[in-house]
Amino acid sequence: MKLKICGMRDPENIREIASLNPDFMGFIFFERSKRFVGNEFSIPKAFPENVKRVGVFVNESLENIFDKVIVHQLDYVQLHGDENPAMCLAIRDKVKVIKVFRVDDRFGFELTSQFSSCADYFLFDTKSEVYGGSGKTFEWNILKEYKGNIPFFLSGGLSLENILSVKKLNHPMLFALDMNSGVELASGLKNADAIKSVQEIMLNEL
Repeated sequence: MKLKICGMRDPENIREIASLNPDFMGFIFFERSKRFVGNEFSIPKAFPENVKRVGVFVNESLENIFDKVIVHQLDYVQLHGDENPAMCLAIRDKVKVIKVFRVDDRFGFELTSQFSSCADYFLFDTKSEVYGGSGKTFEWNILKEYKGNIPFFLSGGLSLENILSVKKLNHPMLFALDMNSGVELASGLKNADAIKSVQEIMLNEL
């Protein structure tokens, strides 16, 4: 199982966490997020190639997305808003796509089938008033209703306290865990020791 650490923005913290070699690192380009990278942001030089760069966008224009892909050499675009399949397909023509679905107990997984030809991965996050980073979990058992063939990231309130519960999910399409607020010292600042502990649990117990 893979690990994505999202909501990174501080250069020194990025270097520190990148040295732990998570599989993916997420940078939020949504101005209303409290983990927005800022207008002067740049990914530090000597960033490890094996850590995939993910740009997180919410209802952003194609022009701005492609600009960020080039400037920051993004490997993936994560679409966290209300983007339609046509937009996803246009983006996937140039870069890999992670399409996010915000899940609650009334979510219908048939919606995902519309995006099966235009996303490399799905990401299931907790539905909330904000776009991600809420620190809240959803009822993971509902994921048993997902019968698609696109691998997915699990997100929403993951932390050291509940990560072992992922084992009970036992879903064949579960590809990665996406962690943000659950491994933070402060908003946008990640705890390296907590991430090391997560990696140890994932290696030995998941």
